[in-house]
Amino acid sequence: MSKITVLGAGLVTGPLVRHLLSHSSHEVTVAARSQEAARRLVGDHPRGSVAPLDVTDREALSRLVQGSAVVVSMLPYVHHVTIAELCLQHRRHLVTTSYVSPAMRALDAQARERGVVLLNELGLDPGIDHMSAMRVIHRVRAGGGRVVSFRSYCGGLPAPEANNNPWGYKFSWSPRGVVLAARNPARYLHQGQEVQVPGPELFAHPERVEVGGMTFEGYPNRNALDYLKVYDLDGVHTMFRGTLRNLGHCKTWKALADLGLLDDTARCWKGTTTVGALLELVGGSGDARQAVATRLDMAPDSDPLYRLAWLGMFDESPLPSPEVSPLDLLVSHMVPRLRYAPGERDMIVLRHEFIAEYPDRREALGSTFIDHGEPHGDTAMSRTVGLPAAIGVLKVLDGSLATPGVVVPVSPAVYDPILDELERLGVGFREERRTL
Repeated sequence: MSKITVLGAGLVTGPLVRHLLSHSSHEVTVAARSQEAARRLVGDHPRGSVAPLDVTDREALSRLVQGSAVVVSMLPYVHHVTIAELCLQHRRHLVTTSYVSPAMRALDAQARERGVVLLNELGLDPGIDHMSAMRVIHRVRAGGGRVVSFRSYCGGLPAPEANNNPWGYKFSWSPRGVVLAARNPARYLHQGQEVQVPGPELFAHPERVEVGGMTFEGYPNRNALDYLKVYDLDGVHTMFRGTLRNLGHCKTWKALADLGLLDDTARCWKGTTTVGALLELVGGSGDARQAVATRLDMAPDSDPLYRLAWLGMFDESPLPSPEVSPLDLLVSHMVPRLRYAPGERDMIVLRHEFIAEYPDRREALGSTFIDHGEPHGDTAMSRTVGLPAAIGVLKVLDGSLATPGVVVPVSPAVYDPILDELERLGVGFREERRTL
């Protein structure tokens, strides 16, 4: 029996903790700022326990790491490198569901030297997207072909019957994390040409994407070119990774960026109300809705303005604090309004599209996964983020994932056992192909 420590007790941690407790004999400690949230996750399980967590207290964090065989960080990515450094210090393994940052990647040599597995990008996106894509890519190669075009899209959205607010969106993971992600620049390859998208322009040119009889907007997700080497796809003419949202999303979020509402720099406002802060932000006076419309060169009754009004951004509501960033002001209005009501379901849509060339033919291949949350139960987001991480933890502990270093799940030795177990748990893909 080993000890697993899970750091964080947020929206996507429940299925992870329950899987670890129900599919192993290991002890699981959930360390969180909210002890109440941690206790809800472990319940009265005899092998479950809780611990306080203050990520700013490095000494206490070090003790948590030292007392574990594997640490699972479900905290915001900004804390992962600190935790990884402590794992290296105490020779403990680490699993995260976040992208590998340059600072994390720089720990690879030290992790190899110390025999420590730093397994990252093991959630949904990143995670299941990598593993399902690589299974197809490796199958094409085994059949004598090569992938010349790769496009991938993933979205966490309300299920159609729960898509009942003007924004077409609800939070199934960290609200602040969602808004921060809306600022990321992007790069991708299209027909042999590199395309760079600055953060403020991320939502400027959405495309329409059809998946499973549904129509979405797609926009680029981070730097797809990083995965040319990771996926071993040098030589492809198209490499694109995108995010899916409901129609109208991109125009509204482009407006948020243009208004400066995605700025996370704290500032002291002259006034004390939301509408006063918004007027100050756009440099206007008088009627706030008209001032914002003028700034955006939109009609006051346009969809983005209607959505801002529905969110309460033109209200005389008090600021959450005298010193708050525009981003956190926005989030404070989003959280109570863009949440799932009891019994509502979320939906995950993941779609890969490949073009493969063989000596005698060209094929278009597709791989699709659509999943829904359980009414009054787990969200689809929490299952698809938490379960891969939980399976990865158990594979590290049983020695089947033992290669040290900074690892992402793109080799068959890593992804095959995880995907096989996910399929047994109901997380599987529908694949199709046609000759071009």
